[in-house]
Amino acid sequence: MTILVALADDHRMLREALAGVLAREPDIVIAGQATTGNEALAIADRVRPDVLLLDIAMPGLSGIEVARTLRLRHPGLKVIALSAHTDKRFVQEMLKAGAAGYVPKSAAGSELVQAIRAVAQDKLYLSPEVARAALDEDLGAQTRQAPISLLGRRERQVLALVAEGSRSRDIAAKLGIAEATVEAHRRSIMRKLDLHTVAELTRYAVRSGLTSL
Repeated sequence: MTILVALADDHRMLREALAGVLAREPDIVIAGQATTGNEALAIADRVRPDVLLLDIAMPGLSGIEVARTLRLRHPGLKVIALSAHTDKRFVQEMLKAGAAGYVPKSAAGSELVQAIRAVAQDKLYLSPEVARAALDEDLGAQTRQAPISLLGRRERQVLALVAEGSRSRDIAAKLGIAEATVEAHRRSIMRKLDLHTVAELTRYAVRSGLTSL
């Protein structure tokens, strides 16, 4: 499977270096580059990449604003946040905005290739450097989350598999149910828990003991 990737970063040298690394991968094609948040949105509209590598500190619209817009405009597009920051606040804001991955610029390279392939398969990818920040939203997160008892047995099974990165068709095959039924369970889970992204579902599943990263 060929993965179309767009790069959005205002630092030309970093952008070109990343493009050079990714160009060596046989399953990755660079579909476009952007230097501002507005350009990132335009490329997403025009090229429809599978994955967008998105710097958080972009001129004009921030990476958080871009991710939030793309979640509504192109829900199938996977955003991987690229940042010099590993602070909890940045990680959490990008995941809440809909990012499917977060990789510090200091770890970009081979780890970025792993992240691209993971999110292209509907998995959440968090660099080990930022995973703790993503899961530990604050000291009260455990007590504020909706109780697991809101979910039925089958919904818990679906949630655990979604958090582990399984796609709907794979979940359907594993549980012996229709793919449409899996999608119905996903919608029900999101409605009951008031969660809206795979990242949020994954954090909930980990905190509830349904799975582990």
